[in-house]
Amino acid sequence: MDESTLTVRYSKALFSLAKEEDELLSLKNDMELVLDVCKNSVEFDNFLKSPVIKGSEKFRVISLIFKEKVSYFTLNFFRIVIQNSRETFVPSVCRHVLTLIRQEKGIKSAVLTTAKEIDGNIQKKLTAILERELGGKVELTNRINPKIIGGIILQIDDKQYDASVATKLKQLKQQLLKATVEA
Repeated sequence: MDESTLTVRYSKALFSLAKEEDELLSLKNDMELVLDVCKNSVEFDNFLKSPVIKGSEKFRVISLIFKEKVSYFTLNFFRIVIQNSRETFVPSVCRHVLTLIRQEKGIKSAVLTTAKEIDGNIQKKLTAILERELGGKVELTNRINPKIIGGIILQIDDKQYDASVATKLKQLKQQLLKATVEA
């Protein structure tokens, strides 16, 4: 069974249970926390992927780490995933659960890429503008990528608006090369 099929199965089951029990907000917070730990801790990621560590030990450690921070649903999810030796899929399941929750709540996901971190007030204003334009709630994430030099790249769902200096320079280079070839 491939990763995407497993991810979808586990995330749909977890999402459905949380929705049935009216625990979507709690599940959303839990999945964001677990995903954040997976992203920011190489040790935790390696721990999940380790074939040497027994499942019972993995669950014991995860329980110690998350017991006071996540809901019963999430701890039970960890238990089931580890029992089935699928713990390497935890980050992708978390991402998919968050996607399902956003779809359920009608929340659009937007990523703003800038060369430097933007001010919190500017991010709030941009979020308000996007919510007004898109007619719904928007979760805006800011990513820093110095390689774009300046400007912004805004991605909303599967659409992208690229107004970065790096892209403008590439386009200018292409035009200059094309003009040189034609001359």
